Amino acid sequence: MWSGSISFGLINIPVKLFSAVTERTVRFNQIDTRNMSRVRTRKVNAEDGSDVPPDVIARGYEVSKGRYVIVTEDELASLQPRATHTIDLEEFVDLSSIDPMYFDGAYWVAPDDRATKPYALLVEAMEKAGKVAVARFVMRAKQYVAVMRPRDGRLVLSMMVYEDEINPATDIDEFDQLDSVEVSERELTMAEQLIESLSAEFVPGSFRDSYRDELLELIAAKDAGEERVLAVAEGPDEDKVIDLMAALEASVAAAREARGRHPSTADDNPVPVEDAAPEESPAEEPAPSKPAATRRSA
Repeated sequence: MWSGSISFGLINIPVKLFSAVTERTVRFNQIDTRNMSRVRTRKVNAEDGSDVPPDVIARGYEVSKGRYVIVTEDELASLQPRATHTIDLEEFVDLSSIDPMYFDGAYWVAPDDRATKPYALLVEAMEKAGKVAVARFVMRAKQYVAVMRPRDGRLVLSMMVYEDEINPATDIDEFDQLDSVEVSERELTMAEQLIESLSAEFVPGSFRDSYRDELLELIAAKDAGEERVLAVAEGPDEDKVIDLMAALEASVAAAREARGRHPSTADDNPVPVEDAAPEESPAEEPAPSKPAATRRSA
């Protein structure tokens, strides 16, 4: 793991980075079912199908269809940022001023044995100031921008993507249809009541990857020789025309019924459904489609 120093002003604090997140994805191998052996990937020439030896494989960037510029390993090495082994704190800002969309992975920043006092001082000073630090550093020959923030008396380094790596909403044509959408006061009131009914304190441990849990359970059962009956859940009928107000009212009622069974402090002052301003129900119309958003993986 990376080791170096936090640098701000004339102060250097020796630290080490430890991954704060472990991806729990269930990974599969490709298997030849005839003899249960692993399947290997061969590198072959796309034109004639022949095997390509490693010594003739190079990095090529496609500048136009079928035309590539070869970039050598030496050329890449000459462009790589110099490894300074420092996390340079360039400025201190309010965390609320940074859009969460920029965050991409996190590391714990642990002090070296020689640096516990200045480390603790930095943590306490940042907590008292209510600020986070915007930092730059180099790891594995790549330059990163990150946010360093205090958390429970420790420092966390949250990696960030660069602005030009974020796909702007203007590139998604489906958003254009929102310009002509009008929402009535009654619909807005009901939607606000639904949000209020579903409001709660965020408890990370209450959320689990149910797909992963069920997949591991299936694997364990099959390994034990059990047979499972597959039941594929049917998705919602996307072509069905919905009554938006009826759906909102039913959702609010269901949420409050659930809160009645599991009360929480978030529902101390419920707003009654009947307080919504009377208004004629809007004509039924198809539910707008929800565009998919994509994110770059780390």
